[in-house]
Amino acid sequence: MEDNIVELSHVNIYQGKNLILQDVNLTVKKGEFVYLVGKTGTGKSSLLKTLYGDLPLTEGECTVVGFDLRKMDWKKVPFLRRNLGVVFQDFQLLTDRNVNDNLKFVLRATGWKDEKLMDEKIIDVLDKVGLKSKGFKMPFELSGGEQQRIDIARALLNSPKLILADEPTGNLDPETSDEIMQLLFQICRDYGASIIMATHDYIVINKFPARMVRTERGKVLDNATISIE
Repeated sequence: MEDNIVELSHVNIYQGKNLILQDVNLTVKKGEFVYLVGKTGTGKSSLLKTLYGDLPLTEGECTVVGFDLRKMDWKKVPFLRRNLGVVFQDFQLLTDRNVNDNLKFVLRATGWKDEKLMDEKIIDVLDKVGLKSKGFKMPFELSGGEQQRIDIARALLNSPKLILADEPTGNLDPETSDEIMQLLFQICRDYGASIIMATHDYIVINKFPARMVRTERGKVLDNATISIE
């Protein structure tokens, strides 16, 4: 289906020789927001790593943003990742350069050459996350919430169809978490990007309800009405 940004059918996910998730069937549509929940060690990160090409897929069928993960090799992974945005819990900003240069580093790494186009794109993504004036700041001069916004701006650089967010509110206070969630939902709504967000934070889920997928006992349970513990 054209509208399906992620499609997994009968997928087994391994870490080395260990089977982590078995017979995964999951579809995420364009512009859909999906929470990925589950206890630590139940396979949330392994599922995300499979989707962005960090863990090879050997069993089952999976397409992500039009890429067949069974046919994925290390040469193709960068092309897959150009269509994805990844948001981390710990920001992973380069501490030795300012915000603009952090973003420019990613653009260069993904094949951009034209300086003027790069500058325009950086202004555009900083504007989207409400930090247009912060391009010349160093990461240590920013609050945690601002650093997470920069991380989201970085994820938006290549206009991704899919954003994978791994515990993006994990290191933030409740008020800042709310701001980041509002921003993520806005990106989903305004730019039609699909978002899969791994989280432990049921307070966030209660406040910003969306479809939920749970990893549990080697399975992925897809049920938007799963009761929250």
